[in-house]
Amino acid sequence: MHESQYLAVFLLISGAVACGAEDPAVLDSVGTGGGSGSHAGTTQSGSGAGGSAGASKGQGGSAGSGMTTGGTATSGAGTAGNGALGAGGNAGSGSAGAPAGGSDPGAAGASALGGASALGGAGALGGASALGGAGALGGAASGGDGAGGASGAGATTQGGRGGMSGGTGGASAGRGGNAGSGASAGKAGSGGTSSGSCDAPPAASPLVGWASVSGGGVTTTTGGGNATPTTVTTLGEFQSAVQGTNAAVIYVKGKLAAGKINVGSNKTIAGVCGAEIHGHLELSGSTNVIVRNIAIVGYGAGNCSLDPDYDSGTGCSSGNDAVSVQKNAHHIWFDHCDISDGTDGNLDITNAANYVTVSWTKFHYSARTDNEGDDSTGSAGHRYSNLIGGTDSPSTYDDANALNVTWHHNWWADRVVERQPRVRFGKNHLFNNLWNASGNSYCVRAGKQARILIEQSVFNGVKDAHEFNSDTDQGTANIIAGSDNTYASTSGVKETGGGGPAIGTLPYSYAADAASSVSAAVQSGAGPK
Repeated sequence: MHESQYLAVFLLISGAVACGAEDPAVLDSVGTGGGSGSHAGTTQSGSGAGGSAGASKGQGGSAGSGMTTGGTATSGAGTAGNGALGAGGNAGSGSAGAPAGGSDPGAAGASALGGASALGGAGALGGASALGGAGALGGAASGGDGAGGASGAGATTQGGRGGMSGGTGGASAGRGGNAGSGASAGKAGSGGTSSGSCDAPPAASPLVGWASVSGGGVTTTTGGGNATPTTVTTLGEFQSAVQGTNAAVIYVKGKLAAGKINVGSNKTIAGVCGAEIHGHLELSGSTNVIVRNIAIVGYGAGNCSLDPDYDSGTGCSSGNDAVSVQKNAHHIWFDHCDISDGTDGNLDITNAANYVTVSWTKFHYSARTDNEGDDSTGSAGHRYSNLIGGTDSPSTYDDANALNVTWHHNWWADRVVERQPRVRFGKNHLFNNLWNASGNSYCVRAGKQARILIEQSVFNGVKDAHEFNSDTDQGTANIIAGSDNTYASTSGVKETGGGGPAIGTLPYSYAADAASSVSAAVQSGAGPK
């Protein structure tokens, strides 16, 4: 071979290898969240110049394809700006040219560092005897995926490397380069780290309703306020963290073992990473508590006898609620919860509990029956979700001046039979809720001295949308159900009026959505996020 030909081959191989390597200067030049341009090796014809260096946000230089005797590998350059991909060059032809410069990193962009047509794209360095380019630096900003480059012919490529810390949601691994002719496929890049994770809950909904009203020495419901969050992963840790009256924010992570949890005051309990509480959550005399973004599953999932307090002589009603709010507890807010399978009830509010809001929460049951005991409900399975006021004749607690609850954007769903809710005494305001538990007995029931307002809500495929408990109770209770509610494929009664006073002007402001939007909004939005 002629001396000039040896020199040309040497320069070609050196240029290709240089382009295929990870350039420390490129790594150092990448700004936070920014896009890095890709080095695309090129081969130019004759005495023509190589690809020009890419300006900020520009595209890479022209990539050569095919090698003539004595051709010299050159490299183009380019960067991704404002989320654009740094593109590899187009193929040149002919003989040797002079190498071009490197790349100027682009301005910060929204998408990943590098792109699919980065280093070593199709038709990149060399022909059958040339070296393929290496994969681009994959990366991520704002959760994008870094993509590796495709390989040149006759070469083994390296996949795109995962990016640095990305935006919320993180990034997927960079894709490996595709194999060129006669070459093995590139290795997959490693995933970038993510600044978004499940370790913190989403923001709460705005507080609306009775829990926002001043009373009982509490101005509004704030829970643990700005206390530094503590994350718990076991039942024992959780039981300890929720005790007392000190302000505390507790993140419950993952699924806890079943047990009984007694919650103190001034607490925020928030679920993260698919949190589930199993057993019984009790707020007895508690004040200023927020429970949100969490699933609470009672002991009675499919079988009431699983409850440790179950008495076969009584039946399901002998067991525990999934959640009990009682004994003068006040300023309690449940938001974006999923509450199911309480042995007795799902969420019962009794014994003069007051100033409660329940929002964006789903109530449901597993299939079960209640076939034994003197309080047996048979095939109904005592699937009775929400009891407000536990007796017509309270002797210890002032129910007549308590039990005020706001229910909005909640969903009574699978297999709920009754108590959606069933109310005594309190002023209960229900707006933008959805009832579609087919096979139910009734939805909302007004008992003694209950005052109920139902607005812009949807009853779909259910029986007895709202009714009085008895003729006697009708004489003391009152139901208002506006014409703005929707009743689709319902049967039975829709009772209103009554001999008791109406609910009157509510001491808080609220903005109800149109009933036409409620079904879709609640089914997609209720429960933990």
